[in-house]
Amino acid sequence: MHAHFVRHVFHPHSHDAYSFAVTEAGAQRFTCRGAGHTSAAGMVMAFNPDDPHDGESAVDLGFTYRIMHIGPDVVRDVLDDVTDGRGAMPLFAQPVVDDPVLARALRRLHPALVGAADPLVREERLGAAVEAMVRRTATRGAGQAGPRELTGGAQTRAARRVRDLLRAAYAQPLTAQDLADAAGCSRFALYRAFRTAYGMSPSDYQRLLRLRHARTLLIGGRPASEAATEAGFADQAHFHRWFVRCFGITPGAFRRAAAVGGA
Repeated sequence: MHAHFVRHVFHPHSHDAYSFAVTEAGAQRFTCRGAGHTSAAGMVMAFNPDDPHDGESAVDLGFTYRIMHIGPDVVRDVLDDVTDGRGAMPLFAQPVVDDPVLARALRRLHPALVGAADPLVREERLGAAVEAMVRRTATRGAGQAGPRELTGGAQTRAARRVRDLLRAAYAQPLTAQDLADAAGCSRFALYRAFRTAYGMSPSDYQRLLRLRHARTLLIGGRPASEAATEAGFADQAHFHRWFVRCFGITPGAFRRAAAVGGA
């Protein structure tokens, strides 16, 4: 949920999932575990499953926040992948954490969960956020069990296998598990290996391949809407945004320029 509250007062309640909220503006005060707490802009609220808490604005103008509820089974799956089943489930002792790295990971995760993000993007951001939460703020969990990393030639081979799969099927909605199966290792180990080898995440590489293919279609005179769909983008707005970010020009302007250059 992404919301702004001014006068609303949350009655004491709890969730059956881990709950993480990033305060974006203003401040929220609440009671949790018998003590009062305040989360100001940039801070993170971390609730364990079944942690009773209330909440209300701590300032006259209210507060804006993003909150995500992540089931214990999802957290367990991520930790098992990171630690090869050796990490304990996390426990968060402090309901408020001032950690810019964790806040950024959660802000990146939220739109991927509520929007039409590609499966690979969603799973990468979920894994990164859970790992950040556990390693940076939990009193127990995966931080007590180091990740299983690939070494030497195994890391290079895994990255190449995934690169080849992405090149062959970049327009398809591949999942992190699809890539891990191709690489023959865990999702976490594959992600690290790919970034080491190619300087970007698998989802970034997949998007780049889609953009390159769409650009070729535009040069051939195809409309931007068709290029976006054929290249594997969820919608034209998503395609337009990333085309501008990577190439510094809109798809329409690029198509017109290509037409003039080929005339």
